Amino acid sequence: MFSNRLIEQSFAEIMGKRFGDYANLVILSRAIPDARDGLKPVQRRILYSMYEENNTFDKPYRKSAKTVGSVMGTYHPHGDASIYETMVRMAQWWKMRHVLIQGQGNFGSLDADPPAAMRYTEARLSALANELLRDIEKDTVPFIPNYDNSTEQPAVLPARFPNLLVNGASGIAVGFATDIPTHNLGEVIDATIAMMRKPSITTDELMEFVKGPDFSNRGIVQGISGIKKAFETGRGQFIIRGRADVEEAKGNKHKRIVISEIPYDVVKSKLVAQIDELVMERKIEGAIAVRDETGRKEAELKKVRVVIDLKKEADAQAILHYLYKNTDLQIFYNYNMNAIYEGTIKQMGLKHLLDAYITHQKEMVTRRSQFDLDRKENRSHIVEGLIHAKSILRQIVDTIMDSEDRADAKKNIMEKFRFTDLQADAILSIQLASLTRIDIVKLEKELQTLAKEIEELKAILGSEKKLISVLVAELSEIKKKYSEPRMTEIQGEIEEIKLDLSMQIQIEDCIVTLTHEGYVKRVSPRSFKSMGGSIETCGVKEGDKVRTFCETNTSHTALFFTQDGKYFAILVNDLPDAKWKDIGTALVNVLSLEKGQRIVAVHIVDSFDKPLYVCHSTKSGLVKKTALKEYGTNRSGAIVAIKLKSNEDEVNHVHLINDEGAFVGVTQEGMVIRFLQNEVSATGRASSGVKAINLSKDDQLIDLLVTGIEDNRVLRALTTEGVVKRTSIAQIPLQGRAGKGLLLIRKRKMNPHQIRAILLEDPNSPKWILVTKRGDIISVEADQVPINEQGGIGRLVVEEAYEQILLEATIPSQDGKESDDER
Repeated sequence: MFSNRLIEQSFAEIMGKRFGDYANLVILSRAIPDARDGLKPVQRRILYSMYEENNTFDKPYRKSAKTVGSVMGTYHPHGDASIYETMVRMAQWWKMRHVLIQGQGNFGSLDADPPAAMRYTEARLSALANELLRDIEKDTVPFIPNYDNSTEQPAVLPARFPNLLVNGASGIAVGFATDIPTHNLGEVIDATIAMMRKPSITTDELMEFVKGPDFSNRGIVQGISGIKKAFETGRGQFIIRGRADVEEAKGNKHKRIVISEIPYDVVKSKLVAQIDELVMERKIEGAIAVRDETGRKEAELKKVRVVIDLKKEADAQAILHYLYKNTDLQIFYNYNMNAIYEGTIKQMGLKHLLDAYITHQKEMVTRRSQFDLDRKENRSHIVEGLIHAKSILRQIVDTIMDSEDRADAKKNIMEKFRFTDLQADAILSIQLASLTRIDIVKLEKELQTLAKEIEELKAILGSEKKLISVLVAELSEIKKKYSEPRMTEIQGEIEEIKLDLSMQIQIEDCIVTLTHEGYVKRVSPRSFKSMGGSIETCGVKEGDKVRTFCETNTSHTALFFTQDGKYFAILVNDLPDAKWKDIGTALVNVLSLEKGQRIVAVHIVDSFDKPLYVCHSTKSGLVKKTALKEYGTNRSGAIVAIKLKSNEDEVNHVHLINDEGAFVGVTQEGMVIRFLQNEVSATGRASSGVKAINLSKDDQLIDLLVTGIEDNRVLRALTTEGVVKRTSIAQIPLQGRAGKGLLLIRKRKMNPHQIRAILLEDPNSPKWILVTKRGDIISVEADQVPINEQGGIGRLVVEEAYEQILLEATIPSQDGKESDDER
């Protein structure tokens, strides 16, 4: 009967329970292997089905389609494609350390070629797979109903070797994933035996046996600490590196890199394509071409050979390091040893996995021994009856002949001669023709043998030590029969790869420009010269000007410093390439600039090992000096360049200095200070710096410029009212850092001067471009204002209000000196 009662339950609770049931089903029934036999359900069903149908290594191959159909119809009703895919993987030598299925036909390749359809390929169990199933008929493992209750299937296989560690596993379930690499069979068996003999064994002691992963396609593994962490906790990381050697080509014309081993689970064709793309795009200076010379015959498939031709003068090791860094010739592998044990998913280290396997083996051997004991005791009982029957054979025959039927005969001989039910059945089953040939001696020998075997089985069942000795002997036998030498080389810790930039890119001379509105471009000298070779011909947006002009090359690094104390480092080669007449690319599309960030300085660095310093100055009057080498980085995002003490402070300029000159700083209220560079001690990159000038309450540092100790140049200052003051540097005396400074421009009682910008003049000094509030552009030349003493008055050069100052860049002079200001 159906109930009409309504049950109220929250939707969230219902969905949570349903999703939990689904997740549990996926975890336990599909994606995660069992810790005992290392198999997922579909793998176990395929192997058992093939074993049941005698599709074993000592029988002829059988069509894969027949096996797939049998598995799908009897054990796994989830579609033939998934079954065949699993079957194929167990036959691929580059996926499994020891294949569990021997395949005949096209089962795919290292190049990720798909296998042939199941109707074309043939398969059978491998010899080692038989060891996973051996003794399964002796009640060694529990059986459960199949999906339609028409038959039974094993819940786990006997697994006579630790398959989970030997062949590894990978899978993704709901909320869980597992990644266990393959290991060496002999090493794992040795570790298992060692743990059985000493259950308190440590991870370090186990690692004397299991060195680390062992892959069928060889390779080199680095990261012992990551492997040890994985063996202790179930999670850890290491790298797999392909093996590559540098060879001299015939005729000594050029060199070549020959890759003979590739990392586990890397598609060879994809790796070759990656390298070929780098060569074609000329990102590897010195590489000519790449080709795959791996043989196509079956015997040659395991011998990888990928050749990269190099120029004779190329740095092969530097190119190899670049390939490790930027291709799948080196990959990271993450241990994530999740397995199902005792009905739930657990993250297990090496000891936990071995303990789960040993517990399973003890149970398996115990059940097998009990099965054999019961059978042998029954046989011994029957043999005893046959021996006794021989001595009274004529009486038994007469009793049988006097009986009405078989049931009566059985009853009579049991009552008359005290035979048991089993013995009576055995006597009645003796053929009449063999009555005279019952060999009493043979039966007595069999009885003695059975007595000895029964005693041994009882000893196994009654002694843990004897049980372990049986396991040790059987594992040692498997090791002797199937183990192979280690294929993967285990090295130390992960090697830090230092890239030589000159090997990564094609080194070419170029010109880099940045405009005031933030447009950047990299231009070839040819394009620059074809357009007249002048700043005026540079392509810019209307009203914009070039603020930075640098002649450099593609191997150098551009440092972009922001007002909030950060910096970006980018290879010049990675700046967008353009023609001289193009406006370039907005800097926000090149750098990860945040809202409100603006660039205050740009410097091109050819080597971070030079004895130079990066010098910051801030509005609050601080100056900081840090060695250039601390700014070398491979990171592409914003990095701290200086630690600002408050949110109101900001960087106003950044210089590259050699610590041999002096600084001159000017404040907003018209104070000037000049002191030696060596008065500022070098500090770390993320430090705050020290005082350059002692500011009054509402004052701020406009700029800090670099001068020589003996300097004949002129300092120019511009006020908010459009007054320009020119002062000779020589007239500004050197004094100690952190002083109040001297008056640069005579103060006015009404509306005191407010300095807006300063610069140093030289023959190549740029002119100021002032943009008025109406949008008019006014050029301020140096000779419009005479030079007067420190503390003197300036001259009004702009009669209307202006709101923006543009500093126009200049082209470096022939002697190689650049404009001192690259803002």
